[in-house]
Amino acid sequence: MTDDSQTGDEWPVKRLMTEVVGSGHKSAEDMTREQAREALERIFAGDPDETTLGAFWLANRWKRNTPEELGAYVDVMREQSVITAEPGVDPVDCGANYDGKHTTALLGVAAGVVAAAAGTPVVVHSGDRVPTQKATAYKHVLDALDVRTELEPAESAEMVDQTGFGFYYQPAFNPAVDDLIERRDEMGVRTFVNTIETLANPTNADVHLGSFYHLAFAKKMAECIQESDELEYSRAIFFQGMEGYDDIRPGYTKVAEWSSDGSTGEVDGELEDYEIETAAYGMDVERGDLAVEDVTADSASLTESVLAGEREDHFADAVALNGAFRIYARGDVDDLETGLERARDVLADGSAEAVLEGLRAF
Repeated sequence: MTDDSQTGDEWPVKRLMTEVVGSGHKSAEDMTREQAREALERIFAGDPDETTLGAFWLANRWKRNTPEELGAYVDVMREQSVITAEPGVDPVDCGANYDGKHTTALLGVAAGVVAAAAGTPVVVHSGDRVPTQKATAYKHVLDALDVRTELEPAESAEMVDQTGFGFYYQPAFNPAVDDLIERRDEMGVRTFVNTIETLANPTNADVHLGSFYHLAFAKKMAECIQESDELEYSRAIFFQGMEGYDDIRPGYTKVAEWSSDGSTGEVDGELEDYEIETAAYGMDVERGDLAVEDVTADSASLTESVLAGEREDHFADAVALNGAFRIYARGDVDDLETGLERARDVLADGSAEAVLEGLRAF
């Protein structure tokens, strides 16, 4: 472990704690882009000891990170850790919370497969029992479906090209972040790493699909994308997701769309938010209706039966609408209604089930 001491104009993490982010409830300040960059560079290098790092993470959480700070963190992550592998197509990048779900069915695998069958390539990425929840994520449902997940980035890109759906495994494509797992687990609360890892974008995709609890977070994510020099998304869609995941919440639900033509560099006025009623799109259920006993096993079982056309219940309706959102996000249809028609068509004609079989054979 290197010495996290101050020299010259450098900003080691301990100095940032005492002079900037951790100086007190009323006196704490935001970091500059340069300070935030240096902080994560030092964290990746193993500079701060465990006590200093934990204090720094908590101070960031309490004061709340600015979009500029998050954008700087994303840039360092992308420059120093993320190994990109671009498939021959431009997929929708689905950035769900890596720490997973523990109550409701994980529908993103089925929804992504439906979108792929409809001609919209989709990429998902996650780790393995990531803190703080260490709950069911994409990897675990795919494992239960007998789909390979411990892939190198180039293999993941090949999976996308062969099937239209791809999984990227965090330890393989984002190793410096994966190396922080034990320290994150000791924290007991989420840190800014939980936010930035969802924006790793291992395929350099043009479109991002994410979720939020509150609209203010969607705005911050859109501003983070704009502040980042590494991210080149031209479009992002966020919706209120169940358990913070990229499964849309039933009922009256907020959706936020962001786009940039690359000419203004401003986010104000570019984030459009609106509310939809999922029942209007066939998803007429309560949140509790999507709860399951064993999230991993039951999500895999539901995925199989929905894709095989064996279910015409609320789970099938939820998968169809989530698939429609992915089709719409990429701009392959002009509206959700048309996306929903395509999703239902591929569920009915066996195309979606064929994609799952292709994934198992990969």
